[in-house]
Amino acid sequence: MTIDLQLDLARSDFDLSVDVQLPAHGITVIYGPSGCGKTTLLRCVAGLEPSAHGRVQVGHEVWQDDGRHVGHRVHLPTHQRALGYVFQEASLFAHLDVAGNLAYGLQRNRNHVSSTVLQQAIALLGIGHLLKRFSHELSGGERQRVAIARALVTQPRLLLLDEPLAALDHARRQEVLPWLEKLRDDLNIPMLYVTHAVDEVARLADTLVVMHAGRIQAKGPVAEVLTQADLPGVVGDDAGALLTGMVLRIDARWHLAQVGFSGGTMWVRDSHLQLGQTVRLRVLASDVSVTLSEATQTSIQNHLPCVVEAISPDTHPSQNLLRLRCGDAVLLARITARGVHDLGLHAGLHVWAQVKSVALVK
Repeated sequence: MTIDLQLDLARSDFDLSVDVQLPAHGITVIYGPSGCGKTTLLRCVAGLEPSAHGRVQVGHEVWQDDGRHVGHRVHLPTHQRALGYVFQEASLFAHLDVAGNLAYGLQRNRNHVSSTVLQQAIALLGIGHLLKRFSHELSGGERQRVAIARALVTQPRLLLLDEPLAALDHARRQEVLPWLEKLRDDLNIPMLYVTHAVDEVARLADTLVVMHAGRIQAKGPVAEVLTQADLPGVVGDDAGALLTGMVLRIDARWHLAQVGFSGGTMWVRDSHLQLGQTVRLRVLASDVSVTLSEATQTSIQNHLPCVVEAISPDTHPSQNLLRLRCGDAVLLARITARGVHDLGLHAGLHVWAQVKSVALVK
């Protein structure tokens, strides 16, 4: 099952032109700078851009197909597309309490199922204690959780989320992120998730689509796309690697945990981790240096044998971005061009990566 998108739309500042096949499971994050066409793409999928031409197919359902022959054209209006849409602002009905807003979503369920679906959404988003409150009585994070629950009770084939955390402060974003992870892990509903925040990419994405000026620059599993050294401008100072590993050891004395991944092991800060727990690690390129031999008498705890795969120009001419192969994993290292010259670095050279900081993104 896939999501097939072939869409073209002329805009005053750019032309959207997308031809992509996406997995119909997990979270596909659509990432890029403001004005690159992320939200426009989502609106086209939802049928909210009447001038858009092309094809939208979710699994076996064709929502739009502007075929060559008039008689073969399909263009379902938004209300006939089995989708849920969550906007930047929660857009709850102010005259209804939370229960009323959810009941409205249930009325839109074209399958006319029982209220069991409603109860499942309430439990999944943890909003049972909010049912009698009105929107002005909710925090920003609570409003977004209610908005997501309202979208879910329609039993969508596809859930669209347009920067759902953009209007929230840091504390409220941290409040909502675990619930979005729960959606990804517990539901069998594919999600297209628009953001320009790298931390949301690292924490939520299964598949990453990078957009620029209405075009797709890269697409694939998130760990692969983030370490494409020929896309240094994609995330700028946030360039780095995303690793998936398992907690192998807890050092209670120093409050550290050792995480094993396909390229070796790394020590991270212990945040109440459990042995055997699967975690995601984010390693920024700016936190990785290289040596020709393993360093000794250093405070840096994580040293990994690697091979230089590629050396690319970075966003500033003084810097280079190195792609390092560590076993089956890939790291990026941002070092000066002079450092590359002085060490004689080149593709195929065996080096040691020193990782001075690792972020646990779970």
